[in-house]
Amino acid sequence: MPTEDVIETRPLLLELPPGDFRAYLFDCDGTIADSMPLHYIAWKKVLEPFGCHFPEKHFYAWGGMPIAEILATLNEQQGLDMPIHDICRQKEALYESHIHKLQAVPHVLEHIDRSHGKLPFAVVSGSTRASVTASLSTLGILDKFETLVCAGDYVHSKPHPEPYLIAAERLGIAPEHCLVFEDTDMGIEAATAAGMASVKVPPPWER
Repeated sequence: MPTEDVIETRPLLLELPPGDFRAYLFDCDGTIADSMPLHYIAWKKVLEPFGCHFPEKHFYAWGGMPIAEILATLNEQQGLDMPIHDICRQKEALYESHIHKLQAVPHVLEHIDRSHGKLPFAVVSGSTRASVTASLSTLGILDKFETLVCAGDYVHSKPHPEPYLIAAERLGIAPEHCLVFEDTDMGIEAATAAGMASVKVPPPWER
């Protein structure tokens, strides 16, 4: 059986870039929480009555986009008139009904556990505050984050840098000293535009 010393010194599963990082900023869904499969189940169920096609590849590519924006885009692309507010509410309720199955992404949780108390943390998400809070509470790590930046806290969503810049400002850390953890190209683009280094979290099928 390995000793505590061996566990403490073993290599991290997710390699970080070099830099003088004074804060860690995390996307939530697909980055901290392995929630994307559960979200997609909810999406498929709420969109089915409207005959709306939402391919899984688009779902993952649009990770970080607020729910209302996703629905507006789908309406426009497919000539639909889905009630955005109602579907948002239904989709969030369906996700929460499955949330007891939620697990953390181990690659990222390892860094959270090792650096908590040494660096300030923020979550920067395209999901609603209620959804992010529910996910982090289910995982038992909500209290590890100094601030949550969620849909409704910013005007421009990822890939715009605004959400990450708001998080850095709230933490009082310059952007160049923030490291972003993201699972989507859209999120990495937002971090880069904010002047922050980033690390890409592999999707479920690559872990």
